[in-house]
Parts: sequence; structure tokens; C-alpha cells
Amino acid sequence: MDAESESLLEIIQQYFHAGHTYDVIVDMLSTIHGIGMSVRTLKTCLKEAGFFRRRNYSPIFEVRRAILTELDGPGQLFGYRTMWQVLQQKLGLRVKRDVVMRLLRQLSPQRTALRRRRRFTRRTYHSMGPNYIWHVDGYDKLKPFGLALSGCIDGFSRRIMWLVCGPSNNNPSVIAHNYINCVRTIGVVPMRLRTDLGTENGTMAAIQCTLRHGHTDYYAGLSSHSYGSSTGNQRIESWWSFFRRGRSQFWMDLFGDLRDSGFFNGSHEHQCLLRFCFSKVLQKDLDECVDLWNKHRIRPSRPASCPGGIPNELYLLPHRFGSRDCGLFVEDAELDVFPEARQEIDFYSDADIEEYLQQAVEQNRLQQPQDWRTASDLYTTLKQIAGL
Repeated sequence: MDAESESLLEIIQQYFHAGHTYDVIVDMLSTIHGIGMSVRTLKTCLKEAGFFRRRNYSPIFEVRRAILTELDGPGQLFGYRTMWQVLQQKLGLRVKRDVVMRLLRQLSPQRTALRRRRRFTRRTYHSMGPNYIWHVDGYDKLKPFGLALSGCIDGFSRRIMWLVCGPSNNNPSVIAHNYINCVRTIGVVPMRLRTDLGTENGTMAAIQCTLRHGHTDYYAGLSSHSYGSSTGNQRIESWWSFFRRGRSQFWMDLFGDLRDSGFFNGSHEHQCLLRFCFSKVLQKDLDECVDLWNKHRIRPSRPASCPGGIPNELYLLPHRFGSRDCGLFVEDAELDVFPEARQEIDFYSDADIEEYLQQAVEQNRLQQPQDWRTASDLYTTLKQIAGL
């Protein structure tokens, strides 16, 4: 097999393990990579490579052990659909979804019962297509511990555009920096941008209107950004609700336990120490959360105008859902004129404390944390060394 064939097989394997159907994989190859292939040829390639949908299931003891590992962390908040996705896409296990459901009932009966009692009230939402409108908002539930989150979601596809743990979500430069990085990565500016009335969104709003100034559509220029109440920013507010149930509640409980045990008092020094120990671990968990969300399937809703499906498919292949990409092309040179595109964001916001903690780690030969347990151990160790 030559290098080109191996590269093609890796691409196919990536889309296959992401859970896409055969016709979607063929469409992805054609639309994104310019590779023409029939469904029959695709199935032949997968068969020769040994990839099957309903064969070679993983041993049940491996699945059970993997679920127990995920339950010992943020995964304790997962429903069986999310857990099934984690097992397949993160851990590479082959398992039936009903098997995961039964195992979760056995291993986590109380949380399963709590999830079954929840009821949701959904509101009607309208969008023309991907990049028609982005919803941006900050998440303050972890702010008492010195960790500020900023997120953005595409209204049509429900794809998370960014979810960043930073020094602040009240600093206009930080929010604008996240926005510019996202626009630069995808190469388009959204037709509209929706934020709440906070002053932290002013710089980003000005950049959005500047980038859209030369366009001639109805929402060009100043009309490309709109302010509104937080309760009206329903797409991102709804996602924050999911985020708390499926992720952030674990971190809130973890940091709350540190506070209740007397290891955290909310002071500036304690916040800096907690950021130093947990920032990278938390951002890694946020990246995993975004990846899983963007690859999961959203069930269709009768009162909603936006179709159901996988956010990545809805965003990348809008023609399959009778829509179109509403984003407008932007060049890097247009972004480079803004100071926020060139500035470096200092996460710790206190260079002296950061330098002291880094020296303590090096002098005591402490390991960088890899998960929440090692981060907690590093926090308590550095707290003793610093005498806080």
C-alpha cells in the first residue's frame, strides 16, 4: 500500500470511528477532500481494513472496567448515550448502546434514576444555516475559584465554536482574542453575532461590525451584531444547562470540597494556586467535552426549524439539510490589523506568584498534573510548601 492509499485509509478510519454513516463519509470525502468514491467502494475499503459496525465487540469486562473509570470523574454525569459515545470514540471500544444502558443502571443506579426524572421545555428557534448567527456568552459558575469560561455556539448546527478557560471572561481583550482565533481558524466571519449586554463584549462586537462593513447584505455593518438579555440568548444558555449537568457540576463539587475542607478560602493567592494546578487539566476536559458534543447526534424536534443531526455534519455539510453556509470569507490580513490578534493572553494574571509556584515545582521535582486527582495532590502539596 503506497503513502497516498494509507493517508486515504486514515481519513476514512477517522470518519468511520467518529460514527458517520457511509453516505456521509462519501460526502465528506467529496466535499472536504475532493476525493470521489462510491458507497460500495467505501464498504470494500472498510471491509479489507477490518472495520465493521456490528462485529468484533469488545469483551464485557473491558467495557465494565472502562465505564467504572469514566464514572470516577466528570463521566459520572453522563447519560448512556454520551457514555456509549465516549467508549467508542475516546477509548476505541465496540459495544452496543443497550449494553451500556444496562451497565449504567447496575453501576450508577442513583444517577440513572435522577436523569430519568428530568423534563425539558424547548423553545422554537430559527436559523438560515451554519455561520448565520453565533451566540457568545461567559460561564461564571467556576469564577469563585478563579476560573472563567467563555463559549460560543453556532445557532443552526449547535456546533461549539470555542470553549476556553481563561484568566477572565470580563476582559474585552480576552473575549476578542477568542473570537479572532476562531474566525482565523475557519476562515469566515459569521453573518450575525449575538451577545448579552456585558461590557466585555464591546471589542468583539466592534471587530465583527468592522469585518462586515464592506458587505452589502441586510445584516452588513452595524446590523451584524445584536445585544440582548441573557435569557434571550437561548442557544448558548441552553447549552450551559447541558454543560452543567454533564461536566461542570463535577468541577464545582470538587472545588467546593476543597473549600469546605479548609484548603481553599477564595483569596487571590488561593485562586492563583488553584489556576496553576487545574487550568491545563480543566482545559483538556473542556476540549474533550466539545469534541464529544460536536460528534453526538441531536434528535429532531417537531416545533424547531433547525434539523436534527450531528453538529459537525450540520456545520460542514449544510446542503444535506436543505441549507447553505452563511459565513463570509475573511483573510488573515484583515484580522492582523486588530491588536487582540497579536497579543499573548496571560492566564495567571500574577507573574510573581506564577514564577514562585513554577520554581517550587522544579525545586521539589513535582510532576505536572495529568488528571483531576494529580492536580488535587499538586494543589495540596504546593499549598503546604507556600504556607497558604
